[in-house]
Amino acid sequence: MVKSSNITIQAFWVGLGSLSSFALALLSAAILSRYFNKADYGTYRQILYVYNTLLIIFSAGLPRVFNYYLPRYNLSQGKDIVLKITRVLFFCGIAFSVFLFSFSGLIAGILKNPELSIGLKYFSPIPMLLLPTLGIEGIFSSYKKTIFIAIYNTVSRILMLLFIVLPVILFNGTYLYAIYGWIAVSIITLMIACYFRRIPFKGVTIEKSQLHFREILKYSMPLVSASMAGIAFRSANQFFISRYFGPEVFAGFSNGFIEIPMVRMITGATSTVLMPVFSKIIHDKSDMTQLTNLWKNALQKSAVLIYPMVIFFLFYSREVVTVVYSEAYADSAKYFSTAMILNFFNIIIFAPLLLAIGETRFYARLHYGLAVATWVIEYIAILIFNTPMSVAVSFVVISILGIFIALIFSSRKIGVPFLILFPVGQFLKITVHSLASLLPVYLLVKLFLPHSSDLLCLASGAAGYLILLLGTARLVKINYLQLLIPLFKR
Repeated sequence: MVKSSNITIQAFWVGLGSLSSFALALLSAAILSRYFNKADYGTYRQILYVYNTLLIIFSAGLPRVFNYYLPRYNLSQGKDIVLKITRVLFFCGIAFSVFLFSFSGLIAGILKNPELSIGLKYFSPIPMLLLPTLGIEGIFSSYKKTIFIAIYNTVSRILMLLFIVLPVILFNGTYLYAIYGWIAVSIITLMIACYFRRIPFKGVTIEKSQLHFREILKYSMPLVSASMAGIAFRSANQFFISRYFGPEVFAGFSNGFIEIPMVRMITGATSTVLMPVFSKIIHDKSDMTQLTNLWKNALQKSAVLIYPMVIFFLFYSREVVTVVYSEAYADSAKYFSTAMILNFFNIIIFAPLLLAIGETRFYARLHYGLAVATWVIEYIAILIFNTPMSVAVSFVVISILGIFIALIFSSRKIGVPFLILFPVGQFLKITVHSLASLLPVYLLVKLFLPHSSDLLCLASGAAGYLILLLGTARLVKINYLQLLIPLFKR
């Protein structure tokens, strides 16, 4: 039996690494948005958009293979699997770099930004250096050494922040200076990743595994198919905003239409830790109840952490955006508020559950359906309303619908009632308690600090909200501190 407390500890380290990644990425965006003009910043964000979109295709689903196969083999064979997949990722990185350099002009034409062609050419060596670094999370989570994920992510992201931001600040450079720094730090990151990959296998003699590349592809290719559909699904709103409203609007949209970093940190950490556990349970043909109990427990803990944050940022969306990106991006607050509605639902981490029970085909079909719906509906929304907000709302509605479809399918597949997998009562209780705790504080801040700085309003509101939320938690029988107990015991 896998202990929930142990999973909490492992998820904590993964989450801490993710938090450092998101925090440093946010800090980088906050700094660069102040040093670049909107056109340069929009081009820079378009480069990131192109890279992240194509990354899923060229990585071929291989980083997710570690979570699935490593728990099923011993350490000696695992060492062989890691080396085998890393070599393939390196060659995929070379192909990615060649593609970016060769088709930079075509991509720039599609997104209607001629400057993007120059940026992509300078950026093109980076995938060759970074793709072999992928999969660190899967390796260490499989061997329950997730503390190294936190160390690796924190160190590598701090270096990236320094190398990308400092050239821009010191030389008052354009976005190209940020790319020069990115190339330099990618070389260092590759060396660090090579060292970290050897940590679980110190003193272990390599043994040829019986896992052939054909079998790896048999598992990963459906994930690639689903990922490609996921790319089309997630990139539609950015494509339409970029093409129909220009780089300046795209810059504002990119800064606003984001998830709260803590939300992705929590759900990503939970998914990373649960996937190898689920894989082991399925492989050993253990009781399915063990799997569903772990999933439900993780979901409820995620809601306890996420819902209060979402409520707070919904009320303080404008202050958050202006503090992070400056007053010039105040208009991004409306996109930020819209995106946060999705956070009430995307805490449902159905991917590990579906993949563990072998439903990769449904997983792929779901993403293709969502992709088609998104491109069609968002295009219609532009024809009718011709506003960026109509694109944002369309994406959120379709995303929520997709989550419910996946959840209904999963509940039928494993024979569990829908309301057990999606405990509406518990979610409503947390939401109502969060609202009741925040509203008095919000009104008092607006009443007594009407002309104060956004930072002071945020700090005052957060402090008062936290005190009232934790102070009244016992009355509604919600233990917000229960997630910290295993960490202190550890």
